[in-house]
Amino acid sequence: MKKLILISILSTTLLFSSCDTLNQYAGVINQATGIPTNTEINLGLKQALEFGTNYSAERLSAKDGYLGNLAVKILMPPEAQKVEKTLRSLGLNSLCDNVITSLNRAAEDAAIQAKPIFVNAIKQMSFQDVSNILLGQQDAATMYFKRTTSIALADKFRPSINTSLSKVGATKYWGDLTSTYNKIPLVKPINTDLAGYVTDRAIDGLFIEVAQEELKIRQNLVARSTSLLQKVFGYADRNRQ
Repeated sequence: MKKLILISILSTTLLFSSCDTLNQYAGVINQATGIPTNTEINLGLKQALEFGTNYSAERLSAKDGYLGNLAVKILMPPEAQKVEKTLRSLGLNSLCDNVITSLNRAAEDAAIQAKPIFVNAIKQMSFQDVSNILLGQQDAATMYFKRTTSIALADKFRPSINTSLSKVGATKYWGDLTSTYNKIPLVKPINTDLAGYVTDRAIDGLFIEVAQEELKIRQNLVARSTSLLQKVFGYADRNRQ
């Protein structure tokens, strides 16, 4: 009986020792073959996303971040584009230009506030989210951020944009533009929620920038600026769905 107990204890000890050894061997094999661990995948992707979203917010918040970038530049509201065309035909180019510049300045003022919202969304990611993004479509991260941050961004941006519209003169310029146009005989008066419009366009522009940064790190090897990013995204290149 004692022999059986001793044999059982030895067998169990050997089994666990074997498991530990196998786990060690697996780690060595992963290291040798360039396969990142789950921890490395989690850290690497989140690092990349934080780099990309921070850079996007900072770039758009700089002077001419929106105004000087044709991909995200905020133009007149659709219902006011006829207004713009009419006023420019009357020689009021400066008035139209002032409105467009001020709309973009308001968006630039708000853009930096996206950083903590993106950071929070990254912290909330499960490993399944991370894996789906890493091995998913080229815009998988951007789609994740659209789904998880759009409401928070709108809540944060709108008050800031509303304040900025007055600060940069947009409210005055817009009032001058609409009142000038509405005085033209037989035209239909325009009535636009300017803060809402700029908020929506500012967020759209932010996601365009985030998508560009995501594509860059997926396709441009130089953008993988750390050994961890190189390992994780190299693995993704080999295994993407």
